[in-house]
Amino acid sequence: MSVGASAASFRPNVTLPQNRLKAALAAGRRQVGLWSSLCSNVVAEVLAYAGYDWIVVDTEHAPSAPLDVLAQLQGLAGGTAEPLVRVAWNDAVLLKRLLDIGARSLLIPYVQSAEEARRAVAATRYPTAGVRGVSVSHRANRFGRVAGYLHNASEQICVVVQLETPEALGQLEAIAAVEGVDGLFIGPSDLAATLGHLGDAAHPEVQRAIADACARIRAAGKPAGILAPVEADARRYFEMGFTFVAIGSDVGILAAGSTALAARMREAIGEPYAGPAV
Repeated sequence: MSVGASAASFRPNVTLPQNRLKAALAAGRRQVGLWSSLCSNVVAEVLAYAGYDWIVVDTEHAPSAPLDVLAQLQGLAGGTAEPLVRVAWNDAVLLKRLLDIGARSLLIPYVQSAEEARRAVAATRYPTAGVRGVSVSHRANRFGRVAGYLHNASEQICVVVQLETPEALGQLEAIAAVEGVDGLFIGPSDLAATLGHLGDAAHPEVQRAIADACARIRAAGKPAGILAPVEADARRYFEMGFTFVAIGSDVGILAAGSTALAARMREAIGEPYAGPAV
């Protein structure tokens, strides 16, 4: 056999690994997460081995463009955590670009209705099941090496929709019933703002709404997720019945840790720090 014929007959057997977050949510296993907004592949690689189950790569409230997301996905590869990329908006073009670079768990912000949830799911499915644009060679299919990717990609794609307003909570059951929605995520800060308690997610009215939403999501047979920057809140949300909880953020860890370290050292040398001039 000639070298050319041998090369032509070689087809690498490349398969997609299981989406651990999607599988865990389907099985009802509790998942500990972290929010990442620092837009750094180095930070992503540090976090990859920290023991989290999932890490949000944020593009809504962080200035990550697709190339930045790609670098973070590469940094997280091989670690303990499944990346969950939060898109800037429920937009098929944004979702298509992220899917092609290998994002397969997606958090869709500000979903207000079942129709908007269906639109999000459709953006992650190829025709005729959806509207995802077709490229035959990209990072998600290992540059054309995954046999059957076009027909089987959706099996490993996880769609989580974010509910952030009283209007969205009013449509919760209808949103949960949309085929292809793998989880429902409560956005506590925006929910607090839209309930009239801007900056106060701990307000009793907000907490009642969160508890009610969690119970209804569970009753609808879907896993419930939430962000809890305060560790005590994260423990309480798990006890409440949330399945996946982000227990802080890389920004919060860096800000709190660096400030506390500086404060301790200044106290040790007898030079209290009043803070930066504003």
